[in-house]
Amino acid sequence: MKTKQQISPFMSFDRQEWAELRQSYPMEITPEEIEELKGLNDVLNMQEVADIYLPLTRLINLHANAAQELYRSRSRFLHTKEKKVPYIIGIAGSVAVGKSTIARVLHTLLSRWDNHPRVSLVTTDGFLYPNAELKRRGIMNKKGFPESYDAHRLLSFLSDLKSGKTRVKAPVYSHLTYDIVEDESQVVTSPDVVIIEGINVLQPPKVQPGDDSDQVSVSDYFDFSIYVDAAEENILRWYVERFKTLRETAFQNEASYFHKYADLSDEEAERTAQDIWERINRKNLHENILPTRHRADLILLKGNQHFVNEIKMRKI
Repeated sequence: MKTKQQISPFMSFDRQEWAELRQSYPMEITPEEIEELKGLNDVLNMQEVADIYLPLTRLINLHANAAQELYRSRSRFLHTKEKKVPYIIGIAGSVAVGKSTIARVLHTLLSRWDNHPRVSLVTTDGFLYPNAELKRRGIMNKKGFPESYDAHRLLSFLSDLKSGKTRVKAPVYSHLTYDIVEDESQVVTSPDVVIIEGINVLQPPKVQPGDDSDQVSVSDYFDFSIYVDAAEENILRWYVERFKTLRETAFQNEASYFHKYADLSDEEAERTAQDIWERINRKNLHENILPTRHRADLILLKGNQHFVNEIKMRKI
């Protein structure tokens, strides 16, 4: 009796199959740069860059070139003046899964392609509501959940980018003070590629009953999207390890929002991190982040040592 063939919109590659797709693309990054790009408690080395991120960069370069050619063709068809419009990449995934490191690696590698040297990296942390507003709304304990972001401001930022504006500003977030930095902004000027990194960037619009207006989501502005995945037990372990490292470093700063955790013992720090994970991050992962995984164009699945061991690419 024939079993049903599994239907999937993705092609799967193991690490070796993916690494072979690099072909002759040269390594243009040094071990010293890799050390600077690594996030706290993250693992990254030359082999990981060569096997995973160089092929990925080559794939994105092909997509970006094709998208620009399509844009030029459409401008000719519509008889409109061609503007410089950036290719936008979204990177999603859980807290502590290593999104920021991947975003920085791609930012570095993509900027070394001749046809798109101006690459900007923007995190959605800057589009969180200020703490005062979160407290006013009673959702301070839901920071990082979709409702904690100023969605209109983020969508306006992306719309301006895709409209060809040459100078667009994004708000800045401080992980030290755990809040938006007033009167400070990141200026994105005439970019070729923009990387948008954030846990919930693949969220679909939430349609209200009876609302027949056009619903727009952040991912509508993406040309390519990546979801960074891992088993939950690994993500929890990485989260706890990072919390304990921060306790010994950033939390020691009296200006840190989390300075109250600086003197915790190892056991207390582990219990506190696990409690925060259960109350906030695990809930956000299962309710909001994980359900968006299969909306991505590419999924990077990490093993227990932070190295990618499987890649799923959406069929074209």
